[in-house]
Amino acid sequence: MEYQYLSTPIKIGKCEIKNRIVMPPMLMGFSNFAGMPTEQLMDYYEERAKGGCGLIMTEITRVNDKNGAAAFAQLSASHDDCIEPMREFARRIHRHGAKFFVQLHHPGRQNVGLLVGTVPLSIQMEKITKGLYGKLLYKLTPKVGPVLLKHNIVPSSVAPSACPPAYFAGGRVRALTHKEIKEIEQQFIDAAFRVYTAGVDGVELHGAHGYLIQQFLSPYTNRRTDEYGGSLQNRMRFLLNIIKGIKDRCGQDFPLIVRLSVDECYDKIGFPDRGYKLADGVEMAKILEKAGIDAIDVSCAGYDTFNYWLEPVSFEPGWRKYMAKAVKEAVSIPVLAANLIRSPEQAEQQLADGVQDLVSLGRPHIADPYWADKALNGGIIKRCISCLHCIESMQNNAYIGSHGECSVNPRVGREAEKLDVNGGGRQVVVIGAGPGGLTAAEFLARRGFQVTVFEKNEKCGGQLLLAAAPPKKGKTAWMIEDLEATVRDLGVEIITGTKATAELIKERNPYAVIVAAGSLPVKPKFPGNYTEDKVCTAEEVLSGKVTPENKKIALIGSGLTGLETAEALVAKGCSVTIIEMADEPAPGAWMQHKDDIIPKLLAAGTGIYTSEKLTAIYNDKVETENTKTKAKKTFACELTVLALGSRPDKTIVEQLQAAGIEPIVIGDCNKVGNIANATKAAYLAAISLK
Repeated sequence: MEYQYLSTPIKIGKCEIKNRIVMPPMLMGFSNFAGMPTEQLMDYYEERAKGGCGLIMTEITRVNDKNGAAAFAQLSASHDDCIEPMREFARRIHRHGAKFFVQLHHPGRQNVGLLVGTVPLSIQMEKITKGLYGKLLYKLTPKVGPVLLKHNIVPSSVAPSACPPAYFAGGRVRALTHKEIKEIEQQFIDAAFRVYTAGVDGVELHGAHGYLIQQFLSPYTNRRTDEYGGSLQNRMRFLLNIIKGIKDRCGQDFPLIVRLSVDECYDKIGFPDRGYKLADGVEMAKILEKAGIDAIDVSCAGYDTFNYWLEPVSFEPGWRKYMAKAVKEAVSIPVLAANLIRSPEQAEQQLADGVQDLVSLGRPHIADPYWADKALNGGIIKRCISCLHCIESMQNNAYIGSHGECSVNPRVGREAEKLDVNGGGRQVVVIGAGPGGLTAAEFLARRGFQVTVFEKNEKCGGQLLLAAAPPKKGKTAWMIEDLEATVRDLGVEIITGTKATAELIKERNPYAVIVAAGSLPVKPKFPGNYTEDKVCTAEEVLSGKVTPENKKIALIGSGLTGLETAEALVAKGCSVTIIEMADEPAPGAWMQHKDDIIPKLLAAGTGIYTSEKLTAIYNDKVETENTKTKAKKTFACELTVLALGSRPDKTIVEQLQAAGIEPIVIGDCNKVGNIANATKAAYLAAISLK
């Protein structure tokens, strides 16, 4: 299919972009304390430029080291030492025909208190100790950091006014002084000039997602009574001063984009009178156009409304396109927008419908660096499944000096690695056609091995099919569709409906065997008096082996699988009571998933009881004991569903070992984890074969 709009060049100011495809800013943590573009960071971005993207924008790039650093490994334009490394960065992007913009950023109240004041110290200490400081910091931070944050023993983050801390960031917030505001304005201007001096094509100001610029725009976080607060014009003064300063310093022709949250989306979480709404955002866009910006990047929401700018899998692609269209109808400059676009067809349609002028593909470019080339020239695109592992892993790994990852693409951060194509047609057998098995098959085939995959079920997918079963989670299965299409295109033989045995494997005399056989649900025997038909596992519900409808259910365990199973049961008219031994639902689950599912369950009348340990099961009830008070409770039910986790399925591993075959064991079959654990292990196994 030809994509007329996607492939058409467009200008932002006087900068011509070769197509309408943009990789927008996404922090992944590839930099260092000093904020320099490391080889790993440049390799990551250059791979996307090679992939055909028209415009590459950097991750959030700080302008202030003291209170404006959002991560230890964040890119910086805060000092002149950044200019020459940034010039090399631009050169590497430009050699593939892509244009290159830097996004300038200050987190404001959405900073983590641990970072306030520590980055300048970290830069100096890293120089003095020749790297030993960083190793010690990343060793101590995971242990000490959470304690300091929990007890609020950290400096305050800054905002236009003293206001409540941002959800997820936490901590204390203090108001910026008038002098500090002027200093930060100048820091944005100086940073833009450094970027301009480095030969970068333009800058984007981050006025979205609840960061400092947006905090000035919002009456919720800007309660100032001087010239920076009150009216809309006053609240925009901070941003307008920065725009004027950049244009004066860098020249009127230096392209400038503003990323703007045009709706804070507080009404979507039950606070309709808080912040500003779309009509206000459209008015801001009109004022920004008059101020001389060259394009506007339309987004929405902030940390308090996290799921409305970085959506979980349950959100429908394109759900917020109405916001971009409202802005496009009000301005004459180009409009960029993400709009949760997941396919070339959707992107082309939104361009054709006048929703926007350029399509921003963030997570899709993490999942598939060659999205643009495949869309315009043909190829199987690895679609982002909105699992949120990129943001979760980036946040968690930042404490240990590592970077964000991707469930779909295990090569994130490994772009410089070259695959040794030395398979020579040697036979490798993979057991299991879930995400781990198919990922191993893909990279083995790319290396020149002859690969056969055995799958006991009639369909590929493994545990991922269960993850895709709850309401609005079907897009999770995209990963299997794309992997299966990819490996078949590479010549991999997939044999479904066949249980692998040691004898069957031996007949093929393989060079190597990789086992990705998955896991089995934990189903212990509990005290009480019940028949087997009155107790089942979450897996049996999600797979359709057990199909309760309009029943009273006691669901034991509120991990992510438990919550999603509850969703599936509620959709079938069941009344569900969730019983969790921990002190909170879904302990350890990423907060966005909980924020997505739990309100829906509560709205459906689901009861969620924490600190309750299951002590006995009967055909018509379960009994629990409170872990704190030791009080006993009884919950009536018609069926008990156990969501107590899984254990590795070692059956075929033991059979192979008994037959003298030592397999490589990956994924849940080795250690139960998430999708990314499985695909990463699969990639490492595939490249380890000599």
